[in-house]
Amino acid sequence: MATVTIRSLEPATIETLKAIAADHGRSMEAEIRAILTETTRRASSQTKRRLGDEIHARFKNIDTTDLAFERNPELARDIFEQ
Repeated sequence: MATVTIRSLEPATIETLKAIAADHGRSMEAEIRAILTETTRRASSQTKRRLGDEIHARFKNIDTTDLAFERNPELARDIFEQ
């Protein structure tokens, strides 16, 4: 696992982190780790949603009413057969 060093934090920030950590019953280091983990997880999730939104925006105005799809029975398979 990697180690991260953060310098020059304001004393008030340190005190707030200590208080939050105490409320959650963990060390300040564990609290910072939890904050970073949750923040990056949320950011990753938002990035995935934005990609979906971009794909939707790109294709939403395409008129598909004249598209005709025919099923090729030779390629079809019954997913319930084994």
